[in-house]
Amino acid sequence: MTNYDIVVLGGGPGGYVSAIRSAQLGNKTAIIDHDRLGGICLNWGCIPTKALLKNAEILHYVKNSSQFGINISKFNIDFTQTVKRSREVSHRLSKGIEFLIKKNKIKHIDGTGVLKSKSEISVLKGDKKQKIKAKKIIIATGGRPKEFPGIKYDGKRLITSKEAMTLKTIPKKLIIIGAGAIGVEFAYFYNEYGSEVHLIEMMSNILPIEDEDLSKELETNFEKAGINIYKNSKVSKIQKLQKSVKVHINEGAASKIIEADIVLAATGVTGNIEGIGLEDAGVETVNGSIKINEYNQTSIDNIYAIGDVSGPPWLAHVASSQGHIAAEHASGHPTHPIDYSNIPSCTYCQPQVASLGLNEFDAKELGYDIKVGRFDFKASGKALAIGNPSGFVKIIFDEKYGELLGCHIIGSEATELIAELGMAKALEATWQEIATTMHAHPTLSEAVMEAAQDAFGQAIHK
Repeated sequence: MTNYDIVVLGGGPGGYVSAIRSAQLGNKTAIIDHDRLGGICLNWGCIPTKALLKNAEILHYVKNSSQFGINISKFNIDFTQTVKRSREVSHRLSKGIEFLIKKNKIKHIDGTGVLKSKSEISVLKGDKKQKIKAKKIIIATGGRPKEFPGIKYDGKRLITSKEAMTLKTIPKKLIIIGAGAIGVEFAYFYNEYGSEVHLIEMMSNILPIEDEDLSKELETNFEKAGINIYKNSKVSKIQKLQKSVKVHINEGAASKIIEADIVLAATGVTGNIEGIGLEDAGVETVNGSIKINEYNQTSIDNIYAIGDVSGPPWLAHVASSQGHIAAEHASGHPTHPIDYSNIPSCTYCQPQVASLGLNEFDAKELGYDIKVGRFDFKASGKALAIGNPSGFVKIIFDEKYGELLGCHIIGSEATELIAELGMAKALEATWQEIATTMHAHPTLSEAVMEAAQDAFGQAIHK
């Protein structure tokens, strides 16, 4: 039986980061994973979808090239190459993770790890079994698409996001159940590629966790693009036919039947906590997730849990940050817990959506007297120059102290722009410091400065 200082179960964005950080701190480290390193995010989530979405963005420019004085009368769509490029990007990055694991002298054990006690793990690979011991264990087994009641996925007519990334042909008609980040990204992608898209959401807005103004702006853009949106709508029945699928929905008091080639269920994520021996190790769970403290310790102090298995928010960058913290704490190295009030949320459709902190409704509910600043990209020289004037920056401040409470952006490169506000919030910057920080001209980031100025009545270009 081989002994290690730290063993990590799972090679996703949390797992491989915690393994590398553990090795950097001088620990004899092993990582157990039965699949390609990088996890769902790198292989079947964040990265390949962004490659697909870039293709969709380029296609949009090609179809609308005349507004830039470039007339492309004929073009062909090679959907096979679109998917191939996406897979190649993922493969390249996964190989990069393999290199980093070897570089840091981490033992990569191919197989499925199951806890047998708080310090012993059984690794299964086919008919082979081996046991290893660890002083500290970090559980990073990731997540999977949440099952939708009444749907038995067949990977052809009834699919998850994984199959949506590798379809052989573009569906003529596509129904997407769930208008969170995954749902709206695929809605944008397949709409650009010519599918008739029907997007169903049970809540009152698409992207329901975002600030209402952002949700409504995205809805307007999607409807202009021809995407059919059904809000306050619940799926009551799904009928799988020989060559199509019928979805029955209740839209308020009205009922409707939509028929399509494919139904994509995009109803969220659930952690992989089953079958990994939590009971044998005495690890507590709550509401389908592993219970953790601020340092990602479980109820067993030498066992840590990070990423999707520890509950929401189910984001790769959260898992990676948790991986840092868990590895450092397990090593006795000084570390700082995550500030969960300052986690960026990003959606990569067009226009992009990004946010952090409190939205306007929650800020008021918590009793803050607020100042709200807004700057529309239609007044931005850079946004007009690049042909993407949709959207705005909305920033929320505490009126009394000028504290940054939240920021909400919809528009071109919103997912890049949000980082500035994350740094500002971490450094406890006030509206004045954001408003008076010189931003280069012309840039999209000027909208952040202008929104901060607007909150206190000092906007120049509004």
